[in-house]
Amino acid sequence: MPSMIVLATTAVPDHLRGALSRWTIEVVPGIFVGTVSARVRDELWDATTATVGDGAAVLIHPADNEQGFALQTAGSRRREPTDFDGLTLIRMRAAKASTPAKETQREG
Repeated sequence: MPSMIVLATTAVPDHLRGALSRWTIEVVPGIFVGTVSARVRDELWDATTATVGDGAAVLIHPADNEQGFALQTAGSRRREPTDFDGLTLIRMRAAKASTPAKETQREG
């Protein structure tokens, strides 16, 4: 039975966006929404994880749990889904500290 999915992408290749738009609509840049079967959803997710590259993606779809949805992620994100007694919560990782530029000493 088809169900609604939401797939959010960040910095993914254009050909992936084209492939996703065959089965869903891109309501705003990088956010794809559609009603597809579980098989199509899994195929879209496999294609996404295979080509996400340096980008990131999140798939949200209905599930038989307390929250009523499941969450899958691919790529590097600061927000990490964490299971807490059967509930999916989002944990924020600390931002990477930027390395200060090397200072050059002037001879005087």
